[in-house]
Amino acid sequence: MSGEKDLEQLKKEAAAKAAAKAKQAAGGAGDDEKAKAIAAAKAKAAAAAKAKAAAAAKANEENETAEKKPSTNQPYLEKYTKVIEEHLGKEILEDYYINTLSKDVPTLVVRRETYYKAAQFLKYNEQLGFDYLSELHGTDFETHMEVYVHLYSYKNRQSVALKVRIDRDEPTIDSLVPLWAGANWPECEAYDLLGIKFTGHPNLHRIMLGEEWVGHPLRKDYEPYDVEV
Repeated sequence: MSGEKDLEQLKKEAAAKAAAKAKQAAGGAGDDEKAKAIAAAKAKAAAAAKAKAAAAAKANEENETAEKKPSTNQPYLEKYTKVIEEHLGKEILEDYYINTLSKDVPTLVVRRETYYKAAQFLKYNEQLGFDYLSELHGTDFETHMEVYVHLYSYKNRQSVALKVRIDRDEPTIDSLVPLWAGANWPECEAYDLLGIKFTGHPNLHRIMLGEEWVGHPLRKDYEPYDVEV
């Protein structure tokens, strides 16, 4: 009887070991499949990220190429600067460029002492003929102030911007009213809001705030005289 029991016990142990091995083998196969699935997912994600990075790089390259492409107004800027330098000298211009932030307008930056002379030339020169002033305003940059003028030539159907930097503590510049009557109110506005004085203006006065108003609201250091306002 003892021998039969031992034999039965050995059979059970053998069966248990076989079952354990089978289970282990099955589990190992499942782990392999899981590992393969994880690896495949990682590879797919890496490929997607690589494709996205390549697309972004291509888009940046296209944008840079577009930015480097000369503006269609570049020939006009070259024309203006050439005519001005030929007649008035190179020293009259402080800088010039295409303003990409404002419809690619050819922009001329002149020195304070040549501002009126340059404006007069832009209007009366036969090759330029900027007979219409469409915009004039001032800006406070804290370190200095700037007057911006936009001109248009009906004859040539072309635009140009004229800029001049002026001293912030003594913001004074020539008036363009003798050249373009349309500068009258914009210069009064710049005087009213920024305190820019336009010498030669026929009637420079406040047009919105009144002569009794203290200070100029568009200056960066402006503080209301009446705190209740």
